[in-house]
Amino acid sequence: SLVLLQDEDKPLAMDASVLWSDSSQTRYQATRVNQSSNDSPQTGRSTESDATKSSEDEQTITERPPAPKPPGSDKENKPEDSAADALQSVACEINYPLGAYGRTAPPEQPEVLLIKNATVWTCDEAGILEHTDILVRRGMIVQVGQNLESVKDAQVMDASGMHVSPGIIDCHSHMATDGGVNESGQTITAEVRIGDFIDSNDITIYRQLAGGVTTSNILHGSANPIGGQNQVIKLRWGSLDEDLKMREAPAGIKFALGENVKQSNHAGGSTRYPQSRMGVEQLMRDRLEAARDYREHWQHPEHHANSLPPRRDLELEALVEVLEGRRWIHCHSYRQDEILMVLRLLEDYDVTIGSLQHILEGYKVADAMAAHGATGSSFSDWWAYKIEVLDAIPYNGAVMHRAGVVVSFNSDDAELARHLNHEAAKAIKYGGVDPSEALKFVTMNPAKQLRIDNWVGSITVGKQADLVIWNRSPLSTLSVCMQTWIDGRKYFDREQEQIRHQQDEQLRLKLIQLAAAQPGDKEEEANDKDPSLWWARYDEFCHHGHGHGHGHGHDDDE
Repeated sequence: SLVLLQDEDKPLAMDASVLWSDSSQTRYQATRVNQSSNDSPQTGRSTESDATKSSEDEQTITERPPAPKPPGSDKENKPEDSAADALQSVACEINYPLGAYGRTAPPEQPEVLLIKNATVWTCDEAGILEHTDILVRRGMIVQVGQNLESVKDAQVMDASGMHVSPGIIDCHSHMATDGGVNESGQTITAEVRIGDFIDSNDITIYRQLAGGVTTSNILHGSANPIGGQNQVIKLRWGSLDEDLKMREAPAGIKFALGENVKQSNHAGGSTRYPQSRMGVEQLMRDRLEAARDYREHWQHPEHHANSLPPRRDLELEALVEVLEGRRWIHCHSYRQDEILMVLRLLEDYDVTIGSLQHILEGYKVADAMAAHGATGSSFSDWWAYKIEVLDAIPYNGAVMHRAGVVVSFNSDDAELARHLNHEAAKAIKYGGVDPSEALKFVTMNPAKQLRIDNWVGSITVGKQADLVIWNRSPLSTLSVCMQTWIDGRKYFDREQEQIRHQQDEQLRLKLIQLAAAQPGDKEEEANDKDPSLWWARYDEFCHHGHGHGHGHGHDDDE
């Protein structure tokens, strides 16, 4: 970040901070000095710090003043002087991402944070606790109880009248990508990885923080029977893409069934195999058999002495991880027949599915899901939006929950994710699920489905401090997320946002003044080419949405 400071009675000053890839930080400060008062560089201060150390070095930058102007030139250059003055007046910090709501630096992590006197929705066996405190040390929850003693130098927050819940977890999302979540050029794409192009600049990350979301499962689309590898991220807004990734999350992969993969809803008359549900089953079985043979060749080359050594195959390597339980399947599914098919197929290979996504006929086969160990990540009350959804009911989540299935409600949508707490509340309306259990549909249960429940999903001692502060019950339609914390760092604060809105408005007005102060030859400008022709209006290498025959329907993004 870079800040330029200009006062009427003080020289121009610069305060810059550089955040390096190893998380260390270097600070530079400089002041424009008059050459007559000092002909040599002065010494200022710069600081460098990281998580474990800090050091300070002396450093300064001296800048020569501009050459004297000839007599009478002031009158001629008044427009330029006005523009220069206006430019200095709009000097501001450089944010990351460079756009709306960007941060100038990562949020600080208090050594000790004490949240006092809140209603705490633990989402574990303790249930809902009134007048309860939460003690956080270095981003980890270390104590939960009443009347906890403050620690020296602790940051204390009075949360009287507030409700605190675990961070919301979205088990099915496609945000933080460029929209191209389907690699549909071939039927099996197990080798492609969503994590390779996570977009940390996506404003959706910040918007979902404002709804209390702290963790999201970014999935490949549903155009393939076996699609690409997923990526679980934490919404650490202002961080680089690699820093968003949740390292504790095990690997996963997208499978898909039904209309999307057999292309019944595709325009253009595609004939890509498979074209039927039975073809989808056979293709999955074929590739799992190929993965088993591939593993055999690598583990026991002596059994194949008369053949060539195996060639490394990234697609089959991912499927070998599935066979060995090191990569979890998240399978797009709707109808009961195909749900039973995929469970039986995987049982032939001793594979337990990670989660069944959408699963809108799960209420019909909840007992089979529970027996297999399958979990269900569903919609709260979506139904009848396409043929294979005609039998969906809003009681689906409650029925599966009562059958012993771990159930979550997901968004599959950038906007809906900001209201997942309200989606959880629908389990109370449709099925009478207990409120403390209903909130688990968007906290603890998706954490279990993603196998990250040892780290997040509940307010439990020893877990990461991913917390949401609400102004009332998180299940109320009137509830508002006031603060969102990830790893003990505050990434969203509604009150601070009001201040930032005012600052941005002031900056906007200054920029308007700057534009008005710019000199220029109006006649010459009129003869210039249209500046919009100087650059491409879209990514010339991405054919999505620009009339180049990208014929996938909306449902493929599921």
